[in-house]
Amino acid sequence: MTRNENRTTATSTGGAISLSALASFIGICCIGPWTVALFGVPGAVALARWQPIRPYILVVAAMLMVWAFWRVYRPVKVCSDGTCPAGPSKWLKLFLWLGAVLLVMAFFAEQLQWIIVDPTPVGLRQ
Repeated sequence: MTRNENRTTATSTGGAISLSALASFIGICCIGPWTVALFGVPGAVALARWQPIRPYILVVAAMLMVWAFWRVYRPVKVCSDGTCPAGPSKWLKLFLWLGAVLLVMAFFAEQLQWIIVDPTPVGLRQ
């Protein structure tokens, strides 16, 4: 691989991992009881401050995800001498799809929180 190809691969991999982390962070800030269990009350309060800008963070993350998919799945240059560069690795594609799943989950985090925490008060559970 040439130096430019290595840089492109590293950039794409870093983008996929960063988007996965961003999607995870966005999902955590919206699930109150789970956040309290993981980070305690001060951590939950600190993460709840991000709630007003959550839609903007999700839009930016979605735009970055579209860019990452374009970088990974764009058409490869056709070459006639057989020295074509290899495509993205399977690990890069795996982490990119993992980031996409986490981003979709972040969009629906408020609706999905019942899977992790039962919101029914203890006195009303059967």
